[in-house]
Parts: sequence; structure tokens; C-alpha cells
Amino acid sequence: MMARRTLLGAGLASGLASLLPARLAARTMGEGATAAGIRIAPGQDAMIDVPGGRVYARMNGALAGNRLPVIFVHGGPGSSHWSWLNATALADDRAVILYDQLDSGRSERPGDPANWQTARFVAELEAIRAHFHIARWHVVGASWGGTVALEYAATRPAALASVVLQSPLVSTDIWLKDAALLKAAMPADVRDLLDRCDTPGAAPAAACEAATEAFYARHVRMKRPPAAIAAYRDALPTSFSAGIYNHMWGRAEFTASGTLKHYDGRLLLSRLDPARTLFVAGQHDEARPETISGFARTAGAEFAEIPDAAHSIMNDNPSAYLTLLRHWLARHDI
Repeated sequence: MMARRTLLGAGLASGLASLLPARLAARTMGEGATAAGIRIAPGQDAMIDVPGGRVYARMNGALAGNRLPVIFVHGGPGSSHWSWLNATALADDRAVILYDQLDSGRSERPGDPANWQTARFVAELEAIRAHFHIARWHVVGASWGGTVALEYAATRPAALASVVLQSPLVSTDIWLKDAALLKAAMPADVRDLLDRCDTPGAAPAAACEAATEAFYARHVRMKRPPAAIAAYRDALPTSFSAGIYNHMWGRAEFTASGTLKHYDGRLLLSRLDPARTLFVAGQHDEARPETISGFARTAGAEFAEIPDAAHSIMNDNPSAYLTLLRHWLARHDI
């Protein structure tokens, strides 16, 4: 999940906004912050062989430093690495790796659904680590990227110094129950429209788009990306691969019809190293903090809630998130 597509920058576009109640149509989305020390351009980049093709990876910072490197896993399925650009601010004291999963962003796009399997996405991590000759690293995954990170960390790889599971999909059943609670809190007319949109043809496509964006503005991304990050995103061959998202998930964040419809990784929680696992959620996250903190308790791990943020925490409140990550990573650089 996450970054199904770019939220409409200045609120809802006028043509769609007319299909929603005035109180939502008039909402203006502010611009997010660019983190101090961000590296828009990569220090180095590469195309790396993985099962099924080659993926794009970029690095900022020095691998030879005293701090262990960290890799960030993007969401979707089908998003791309641009959503983590603010995390490159950490490159002042460690190597920061961003990458695009196969069929996303700058990576090769064979377009073969046989590649769209959780285990194959997990295998990309080890291929990237081997390419950069990294002995030990931290892994941070958000949303669907949190699922990939969860599956990886549950194998207890010797190379893993710590894992951060931000707003992860752990159970589709629980995710959809949370989504239903959040939808129930929407204005009645918008909620009813969202329900009708789950049936093809039951409501105009433009109306469904507008209502969906209203939900996203509350719980997915509260602010539009800052100009520098938006420009980087727009220069990618693709910033969102709808085919993967629709195949693996479905129409929108709050309804599942794809191959992840029955995903349940709750049994993996007991396989994590509790001392080296951190769960994170945004205050207004679609992955509700109450749910994510519950997963942390089950795993015996730590939990942190980032204020003034929805699902896209690194976009909504990068300062608070980077502060948390700096302290966490430094604690586990052993």
C-alpha cells in the first residue's frame, strides 16, 4: 500500500471537487517539508540483478563509515523510491540506500505477474546487499514495504542489525477492518459513495476518484510532496505502477481484491528479534496506531507514534521521523 497514486496537489481538482460536499471540496492540501540535508541526486546508483530482472538502487553517504548502512523499502505494491527521498538526510553519518522494486520506478518492467510474489520481492533485498558488499545493515520498510521487511526480518538474517516496520500490512483482514472504521468516520454522503464505488459501474468514476482522494487526504498523505521531491518524482519513468497494485491489492487502500486479499503475517511476529524491532505509525495513519502498537506488543518490540502524520510519515512529518530514526539506528549500530 501507500502512494497508490499522487494525491491531488492543491486539494481536489475542480472537476472532481464538484462531485463532493463543499466542506471536502474546499479543503486545501499544504506542502510538505524538505528535510535539512536531503540528497536529491544519488551519490552512486546501479542496476542490480535480482530474480526476474534488474532493479534500480541508489546510495548516498559512505559505506566505509562507522555507522551501518540503512536500506528503505517503498510501499505500493507499485510505488517507487521517491517517497523516501527525505530519508537521504541520514547520509551525513551513514550510507542510505533507496531502490525500486521490480516493475516500479527506474527498475526493469518485465510486466510478468509471475514475479509479483512476496517471496520474490523479499529476495531483492539480499541481492542488493550482496551487490554493495554489505556485511550488516538496517532495514526500514513502510506499508507494503513493511510487509517485505517483516518477511525478511522473520528469517533472522545474520546481516540484519535492526528492522523498522512503519505502518506495515501485517494482516489484510485487520487492515480492512481498520479501513472500515476510518470510512465510518467520514461524512455520511462520502462514506456511502465509497461503498458504492466498490461495485463497478455503481457510481461515476470521477465521483469515486474524488471520494477516494478525500479519504486519502485524511489518512494516507496529509500534505503534498514539496516541490523538489515532486520534480524528482515526475522525472521517473513511472512513479506508480497501477498494474502491480491492482493485481496484488485492488482498486483502493480500503478494499482488497488481489493476491494479497488473504495475506496474514501475524505468525511472523513471534519470529522477530524483539530487541531489534521497531514498529511505527502516524497519528492519523490508515494503519491505525492502535493496531500497529498491538502488533508491537505481540512481538515484544518497541512502538512509536509520529504526531501530525498520516500513512506517508516521511512526507507529512519528516523532522520527527528522522529524529526517531537517528536515535534508533545509532542504538543498534552493533
